[in-house]
Amino acid sequence: MAPLSAQHSTHPGLAPSAAAAALPEIESLGLLNHLRMVALGCRASAKTNLFEACALLSLDGEDAKRTFADTLIKCLETSARSPITWFRPGVNELSFDEAWVMRCIACVRSGDADSLDFLLRSRIAASDRRYIGFLLGRISDQFEAV
Repeated sequence: MAPLSAQHSTHPGLAPSAAAAALPEIESLGLLNHLRMVALGCRASAKTNLFEACALLSLDGEDAKRTFADTLIKCLETSARSPITWFRPGVNELSFDEAWVMRCIACVRSGDADSLDFLLRSRIAASDRRYIGFLLGRISDQFEAV
């Protein structure tokens, strides 16, 4: 996983101004900062096998919220076609990867399966799309319940 950046960083192939995205709506900032905190804690963690992780996930309360986010962060790096960049919590910009995750979650919340499928196909290995989509859906569910 790419190190968490405190400042602006660029996604390969994009100009600096194109890589930074506007912050999501206020209700999504809590989710974004939660994922950033998880990414901060997972930097030195061992990678997790996506299939095994999804099979072992707890589905209740705060354990579920922590487990789904932790599993997504750990598995996204190996499932994505390029390194993932997470900024530190509270940074007022989005990395390309953070914007992509937040767009995926917005698609889940709005029921836009076609756009979610497009986003997953654009970044995630074919064998992992179903599992990453599952994790994004559960994270969305957990944060809507708050």
